[in-house]
Amino acid sequence: MAKWLLATMALSLPALAHADDFRRPTEQGQNRQELRQNQRETRDDHQDLRQVESLLSRYDSARGRSARRDMQQVEQELRNYIASELNESHRELAQDQREVRSSTREVRYDGNRHDDRKDRRDDVRDARQESRALQQTRNISQELNGLYGRMDSGSVARKRMLLADLVQLARSEQSQNRQEMREDRREVREDGRRY
Repeated sequence: MAKWLLATMALSLPALAHADDFRRPTEQGQNRQELRQNQRETRDDHQDLRQVESLLSRYDSARGRSARRDMQQVEQELRNYIASELNESHRELAQDQREVRSSTREVRYDGNRHDDRKDRRDDVRDARQESRALQQTRNISQELNGLYGRMDSGSVARKRMLLADLVQLARSEQSQNRQEMREDRREVREDGRRY
């Protein structure tokens, strides 16, 4: 019995020593996961841009025809769009913050390599950009909340300007995602050379 126990322990120790390796994703795996996530976000951002451009176009059309009911319909869809964008921005900011923490650990534990420091700087920049976009969306949402339902010419013009700001914000997010994709591809290539 004792020999069996010793043999079992001897065979188990190497597996236990490497158990951490199986639980913790590799940097290479993390970079590939970030690339896939950015590809999904790029598709989502493209759809968001098309949606908000469509809202602006429909609002302009309804405004030109003085079609109050159509303008109110666009306003309702705009509320839904903004609520969805705020939720999405919260999720993306949380993901960006996780990436900053992960890259900070890599800098600390991987010997403070130049590429790890650069990756961390990129992650910090991405988190700041997402935080700014979230704040801009919140500000637009708050201002629109005070304007919904109002049909005087000043309110209608201001709502149109805020819609145009949302279009610009969506374009900016799409551009930032392209940049993140380039960075993620570079990191995957670096991983391939390293391993």
